[in-house]
Amino acid sequence: MAKKNKFYLTTPIYYVNDKPHIGHAYTTILADVLARYHRSAGDEVFFLTGLDEHGQKVQQAAEKRGVPPQQHCDEMAPRFIELWQRLNIQYDDFVRTTQDRHKSVVQACLKMLFDKGEIYTSEYEGSYSVAEERFITETEVKSGQFRDVKTLKEKNYFFRMGKYQQQLIDYIEKNPEFILPETRRNEILGFLKQPLGDLCISRPKARLSWGIELPFDKDYVTYVWFDALVNYISIPGYTTDKEKFGHWWPADLHLIGKDILTTHAVYWSTMLFALGLPLPKTIFAHGWWLIGETKMSKSLGNVVNPLDLIDQYGVDAVRYYLMAEMVLGQDANFTPELFIRRYNNDLANDFGNLLNRMSGLITKHFEGSVPAAGQATEAEQEIMEYGQKLPSAVKANIDQMKVQTAVDEIMGIVRKVNAYVEKQAPWSEMKKGNKERAGTILYIATEALRIAAVLLQPIMPVKAVEVLDVLGAVDSKPQWGLLKSGTVLKSHSALFPRIEVK
Repeated sequence: MAKKNKFYLTTPIYYVNDKPHIGHAYTTILADVLARYHRSAGDEVFFLTGLDEHGQKVQQAAEKRGVPPQQHCDEMAPRFIELWQRLNIQYDDFVRTTQDRHKSVVQACLKMLFDKGEIYTSEYEGSYSVAEERFITETEVKSGQFRDVKTLKEKNYFFRMGKYQQQLIDYIEKNPEFILPETRRNEILGFLKQPLGDLCISRPKARLSWGIELPFDKDYVTYVWFDALVNYISIPGYTTDKEKFGHWWPADLHLIGKDILTTHAVYWSTMLFALGLPLPKTIFAHGWWLIGETKMSKSLGNVVNPLDLIDQYGVDAVRYYLMAEMVLGQDANFTPELFIRRYNNDLANDFGNLLNRMSGLITKHFEGSVPAAGQATEAEQEIMEYGQKLPSAVKANIDQMKVQTAVDEIMGIVRKVNAYVEKQAPWSEMKKGNKERAGTILYIATEALRIAAVLLQPIMPVKAVEVLDVLGAVDSKPQWGLLKSGTVLKSHSALFPRIEVK
């Protein structure tokens, strides 16, 4: 038996204090779609997501509520877990950074680095952003983008990040796939033109007690980013399960939003260099969802809650919109008008309507059984050729992180077939007594619909299966010609009822 390819992908771990919004949902749905495509291609997949539960903001929120920080986290975590269930996210593991299995690995990493002389102690005075939970540079202070900045002077532990600056530059230049898209790669290379300082990786317990204790100094806890990034290796078994870790690491894909690129491309990479571990194959930074021209953010109060959309339009419509609308790497706009337009055009008029037409015509003229395909004309050949090439075109786009283009390719056959049925008019052929010709048209159109549904399954796992169930083809592959003539179609309700705008 051929050895399976492995595919290990991660989302960022989301801050437990946040209320899940469309930005969180987008990254996680995107990861889920990629994981499902890889599973359907026969790859062995490990998809990791989870929550970042330490740090100052969590401690402050718990104090404000008058509960211990752990209780606060336990009460907040279900918001994400339940939403991912509702969004049909099939992750393989869900990390919470308060779990012992993660904390023990963070401490093991710190101990290793400390013993190797990669961590040292020093007194530091600088501008500290409470909102970002980190010391910021003078340039960042002047930018005015950081809230709640104060001057702090304290003894802390530092990781020798600057030592790895040239090694990181060389690595990025030699590995063009490491940071994608290219604009983000150039951004990091630009950032690395300035001297790279060392990274403060501790916080005194006197100021912040909610974190993982340093194994070499009980008066300090670990800086939240040092703790969070380690999840990518702690969960696949670094220092705890050699065989499992050897199988999965390096990660194939860290999927992140562009706002956390520096922490991943610089902090994380240098940490891995210091630990002597290989770097992930690709860090892909996608764009932001904008409302109008403004970034969606909690402080601006313009956050779209995915639950509201699911309740109104269904999970699959939301998943489809997010995958079809954003060109990966660029920002995308979210407005209810854009959502409704795409829903009505793509899902109600094109995809849903094709199922209605096929099942209606086959029920009317062929007693509900899929007819046999007779002699193919040039019109059929054109559809068949598109359908035969479609699976490899979709795979190539998914492999290149062009999910939007893959969706366009799949919807291309749906639109093509709608136009083909309109032009070939099987109902007219029936009137002329050309039953075989009408059957050929309906078989070709229904088989194209089946292939589109199979390929859309990672994006719309519920609705695509509904279509395949109607066609008696739930476990079928996207190869042309697998639809069985004589299959009795099941009855169904409207797949995507049109949204009427008042």
